[in-house]
Amino acid sequence: MSDFNEPPSPFSRHLGYDLTDWREGYARYEMPIVEAIGNRQGLPHGGVHATLLDSAMGLSGCWTGDPDRRIMALTLSLNVQYIGRPAGTRLICEGRKTGGGRSTFFAEATLTDDTGVLLAKGTGVFRYR
Repeated sequence: MSDFNEPPSPFSRHLGYDLTDWREGYARYEMPIVEAIGNRQGLPHGGVHATLLDSAMGLSGCWTGDPDRRIMALTLSLNVQYIGRPAGTRLICEGRKTGGGRSTFFAEATLTDDTGVLLAKGTGVFRYR
């Protein structure tokens, strides 16, 4: 990862997910699969999936290359497709900016586990603040 790193938010620290890569048009978060994020079936809760997808997509459009110049974005629309069940021990979410303009951008993301099982996909629309 580059030397330019976004400090973790209080929410990401609480849930335990970490930014592991960030560059122009791309962001990656990872999170261990632990009991505390489980639903009634013992699987990672769908809200965790949505959080990781939203976070990776939103950050993918905020790279500046300058640690003194931060860009923020807020989510206008988030779509999640739940696809599979994890077989591994970590969640890995990769978000990519796919287009946009001066005030909004579009992104997509995939959520897999560390064995490569596809768990969810997402798309989103984000507004720069």
